[in-house]
Amino acid sequence: MGDVVAFPVPPQRSPAPEPEPLWREAVGHELREERRTAGRTLADVAGEAGVSTQYLSEVERGRKEPSSEVLGAVAGALGLRLVDLTSRVSRRLTRISGPVCLAA
Repeated sequence: MGDVVAFPVPPQRSPAPEPEPLWREAVGHELREERRTAGRTLADVAGEAGVSTQYLSEVERGRKEPSSEVLGAVAGALGLRLVDLTSRVSRRLTRISGPVCLAA
């Protein structure tokens, strides 16, 4: 009849790794989370920080890359120090990136 011919199986490609979130996205997430936890509105925090409500909304959604002055003003309006905000963002990015192994 005929011969059975085995076709080579192409190697499995591992799925592309998820891209790391952008710093501005992580900052925005932390600011929004803090604002909502405090039960405050966008307009309230934006007014106290001296920025527009639209701009703060875009920062929270990770659409804008705010200056350190804006971050300081918004963090201050939420009762946070800039160092507290950056620490939270760093922890968040570390959790998303996966486990870290430290050698002794």
